[in-house]
Amino acid sequence: MIAAIMQPTFLPWIGYFDLIDRVDSFVFFDDAQVLKRSWAVRNRILTQNGETFLTVPLIGHSQNAVCTFANTAIDPAPKWRRTHLASIRHAYAKAPFFEPVFAMVEEWLNADHVTIGALNMAFIRTVSERIGIETQFVQSSALAGISGAKDARLLAICRAIGADTYLAAQGSAAYIEADRPSGAFARSDVALYYHNYAHPIYPQRQDVFTSHMSVIDLLMNCGFGSALDLIRSGRRERLAGHQLKDLAA
Repeated sequence: MIAAIMQPTFLPWIGYFDLIDRVDSFVFFDDAQVLKRSWAVRNRILTQNGETFLTVPLIGHSQNAVCTFANTAIDPAPKWRRTHLASIRHAYAKAPFFEPVFAMVEEWLNADHVTIGALNMAFIRTVSERIGIETQFVQSSALAGISGAKDARLLAICRAIGADTYLAAQGSAAYIEADRPSGAFARSDVALYYHNYAHPIYPQRQDVFTSHMSVIDLLMNCGFGSALDLIRSGRRERLAGHQLKDLAA
């Protein structure tokens, strides 16, 4: 069984959804620390004047406290939600699939999500369902007996859910392999591979394509029906650790 483990990003890019689609079980790492000004709380949409960030305001967040996705509250005030919706409407009102996608975003954003983890996971689950991804979702905070830090913790999560293969984001290699090749996965019962993805080009209203926007950009321009095929078109063969190093050399 193949698993991936990722923090629940706010309005993720399309490569995040390809990673979900490539595994049997996707674990939301929701007991990880939330960092301000990170992809946990902000992401980009594309306007006529270029990209712009949408950011979720947090309540009581402190870099000195244990603030996780599961326990960090979002601002309950409606103002920032209205501002986000107005920005999305302004950016995509003339997009081919604006109405159904905006209706989904509006319903999600106005729902009673208390924590940043709940907000982000709800969006990811909803989009996955709407575009046809059937992967099972798990929350790390719901798993018992998980211990260790960094790569050791990832390995413990894989073992807890019965995974024999871990498909990691390439950006996680820096801490997985900080001490030795393959880190805690070396000589373990769980094989380690890295996600390999080349961002596809799809129709946008601008003349020059801008990549790595929130998945909202793809949905607005291409709709729910064709989104998964477009996402999968960027898929490349997964990489072993030594292959990742070869690419970086």
